[in-house]
Amino acid sequence: MPRLSDLARVRSKNAGPFWLTIDLFCEDYDAVAAIPTAAFAARLNQDEAAFQRYDLPDLGVVKLSLPRPVVQGAFADRDMHGAGWGAALQGMEV
Repeated sequence: MPRLSDLARVRSKNAGPFWLTIDLFCEDYDAVAAIPTAAFAARLNQDEAAFQRYDLPDLGVVKLSLPRPVVQGAFADRDMHGAGWGAALQGMEV
């Protein structure tokens, strides 16, 4: 089975103190766009309803935004820059 990292470059980052964004820069946009948001939510152990998804086919990009589980900079925040969220998706089988 191919992994998401075989089809797209995955980048996650902070989108303010309350949101994270995950960008999928696709080599095969159609394959990545066919992945339901529920699969991403399940991989990240998050509620699918919390995700906002933006498909940008002209750019070959899928953008996922979700609320941070903890406000950025709070004592319990273990990933201030949001970089670990994308790393969690790279190994996802598609």
